Amino acid sequence: MVAPGCWRTGNPHGGGLSMVEYRHVTVPVRGGKFQVQMVEGGTGDNLIFLHGEDGATEWTPFLDLLAQHFHVYAPAHPGQGGSNGLQYLDDLWDLVIFYEELMQELGIDQVHAVGHSYGGLLAAELASHRPEKVSRLVLINSLGLWLDDAPIADFFILTAEERAKMFWFDAGCEAAKAAFAKPSDPEEKMESDLSRTETLAAVGKFIWPIPDKGLTKRIHRITMPTLLLWGDSDGMVPMNYGQAFKDLLPNSSLKVIEKAGHLPQDERPSAVVDAMLPFLRG
Repeated sequence: MVAPGCWRTGNPHGGGLSMVEYRHVTVPVRGGKFQVQMVEGGTGDNLIFLHGEDGATEWTPFLDLLAQHFHVYAPAHPGQGGSNGLQYLDDLWDLVIFYEELMQELGIDQVHAVGHSYGGLLAAELASHRPEKVSRLVLINSLGLWLDDAPIADFFILTAEERAKMFWFDAGCEAAKAAFAKPSDPEEKMESDLSRTETLAAVGKFIWPIPDKGLTKRIHRITMPTLLLWGDSDGMVPMNYGQAFKDLLPNSSLKVIEKAGHLPQDERPSAVVDAMLPFLRG
């Protein structure tokens, strides 16, 4: 059962007014062991967006554009944002089962699954576990594979300056400035730093020391149409990985988002949605 939330029209990320009404809700899963923070909005086919390692839990311009065409669900992963229950999950397999149960709780039989980075890994694992539940799959600069000749950066130890250089094509853009903005109030800054530490710990529990947990053993089960989107300037998960996914997924296509880094959906949301719409409607 979904706890009630308030429909809103304002965009908290500074993008002006939202074109789509959305709400913040809390969804209990597994008898209330998990309380999942989520934003949802829009109408149309169901689409779930699994965010990356940044722990973003707000309604963004990217989600707003998608929600003009789909009913978008964007949950915060357990242990991130306002979602709890991390202690009930021991490994990646537990987390995949959790997302299957979340879909059941939402009454979703089939969904377009869209995942970015860490969320891409989860979307791919969900699609390989229950392929009949995922009609179309979109992986954006996704984790999940490992190439010895192109190792993924250890983002757990990167400084803010290193993250800016590796994550963004233009670290001076408004989205990048918002992402790296620090509260001026000392207490709020301490809370922000603590939240980031908790977020990274929740991610590291499932994917490190390397974000390759055997997906190649299961990837043959991903038979639904798959779109791979990659920022051409990603310094963390380079373009080699987009091609590696394409080589392993016969029913996939790879599209490069120019002038974008590891976060193309934030840096160039319109370009990403424009690339997704023909695929998802096909």
